[in-house]
Amino acid sequence: MSMARSLSARSAAMALFLSLLLFAVVAFADVEFTTDRMRLVTADNKILELTVELAIDADQREQGLMFRRSMAPDHGMLFDFGETRRVMMWMKNTHLALDMLFVDKRGIVRTIHQDAVPFSEAIIDSGEPVAFVLELNAGTVKRLGIKPGDRLEGARIGGN
Repeated sequence: MSMARSLSARSAAMALFLSLLLFAVVAFADVEFTTDRMRLVTADNKILELTVELAIDADQREQGLMFRRSMAPDHGMLFDFGETRRVMMWMKNTHLALDMLFVDKRGIVRTIHQDAVPFSEAIIDSGEPVAFVLELNAGTVKRLGIKPGDRLEGARIGGN
């Protein structure tokens, strides 16, 4: 009898876990993103035309690129914090390896974190106050030679 109760308790715990997991997935599925066009211009005038999803409100910023399995090479996600402050990011539940560009309100890339590790809960610190974070597929920074001082241009940045 105790084995039957043990199996029943495990089944109930598993059902609860699966219900909570389904709730989390459905809750994230309800978050929608609008897109915008932006340009990343390097010091040597290489230009990357981008379609970016905008993470503007708290729910969008919380979800970010979590659970995504792919992203087109000319796409990214722009986190707009609505203020200039030090930013902390992480890769929890994120399948994609990412490059993160920490950008000031004028659109200047201040700091860069390359090859953020999928699923890592390690904190990725902007290191200084910024207004935006642009997430791109890992390897983009290296491929284009993006460096601090390069410029992000678009309607949301610096009034362009």
